[in-house]
Amino acid sequence: MKITHPALPVAVALLAAPLVVVLQSKAMAPVALVALLLTVIAFARARRALPMPGGAAFAAGLALGLWACATALWAIEPGRALTSGASIAGMALLAAGAATALAASEDAARARLALMLAIGLALGLAVAGIDALTGNAIRAGVRGLAEAPATLAFGLKPAASVMALLLPLAIALPWPALPRALLLAGGAAVIVALPGDTAKIAAVLGLLVAAAAARAPVLVPRLVGGGLAAVTLAMPLLVAAIPALPVERLPFSALHRMLIWDFTAERIAERPVLGWGMEASREIPGGRGNPPAETLDHLRVTDPAQRAAFAAPHVQILPLHPHNGALQVWLELGAIGALLAAWLAWALGVAAARAPCPPAAAGALASAAVTAMLSFGAWQAWWVAAMLLAAATAAALPRR
Repeated sequence: MKITHPALPVAVALLAAPLVVVLQSKAMAPVALVALLLTVIAFARARRALPMPGGAAFAAGLALGLWACATALWAIEPGRALTSGASIAGMALLAAGAATALAASEDAARARLALMLAIGLALGLAVAGIDALTGNAIRAGVRGLAEAPATLAFGLKPAASVMALLLPLAIALPWPALPRALLLAGGAAVIVALPGDTAKIAAVLGLLVAAAAARAPVLVPRLVGGGLAAVTLAMPLLVAAIPALPVERLPFSALHRMLIWDFTAERIAERPVLGWGMEASREIPGGRGNPPAETLDHLRVTDPAQRAAFAAPHVQILPLHPHNGALQVWLELGAIGALLAAWLAWALGVAAARAPCPPAAAGALASAAVTAMLSFGAWQAWWVAAMLLAAATAAALPRR
């Protein structure tokens, strides 16, 4: 017997998530995880059996979380390493179970799910655009602030990244081509106008990959997964080429990112196989200090103004995480963790090719890859939860 109601919690989450993440990005974690849990519970009540997770992507995610737990034996903060690793393993189990439950949805439930996604995206994009145009007045009001501080604008970056992640999924809408195209193009235009270069790239690339996957629905998703796996494994070697590049011409923020990556690659080389332990990025020796003069010389940073800026107290050589998911996995989990992450990337590409709507799944995977490689910490709960919600949703989109 096919069922429809287990998809309801995820549909509600997709309706609410874009607006919620605009108002407060960290609320994304409870919104997504509670929805996935309720989906599992609803399926169990209807079928009198738990939805059994399966597939290579689940196995890879679970193995990555368990390996992260194992690194607590030598991690700088063993307790944090153990709890974070267990959290990753648990979320993989939850999302895979929810995806199994959602895959049993009938066509009507899939159409409603896509509709809630479209409405949620339209609402979130509209509020984000108005907030940006009004100097963040909406988000300041939610926080009880009479005037929005300049730093409040940066809070739209996570929201833009989440909406860039969800936008390709709207390709599966059972709508005529014109209204679907208007939603996708309009959504991309709003995201490009919002703060955050990473989200801009993720939104555009996600839609381009989705368009390519519409022509080659088996090949393109596998290419995305395989490419992400290859980049994950090769990232330390790619970063080793930074000193040979003309990075001194980059703006301060981009140059700082290059310095972070160069420092991270040096620490990876010290413990290449096992890594420093889960969540060690925030406590790597030397990471909290300013970029040393020899590092600036190494990257040919000679501009006195830039060197003075890098000496400011708040500028750290490794602020909490490397802002690159592959490097963070290598740094904390070593080559073993990188191999597991590469396996996960490939498995997700294969799963996207087998999804009900491969272009939507491939586009979301490409968007997630861009953000993971250029922005947030690999284990930030709100971002992991957003990716899991998108992955589970891909299993229940209308078949196209």
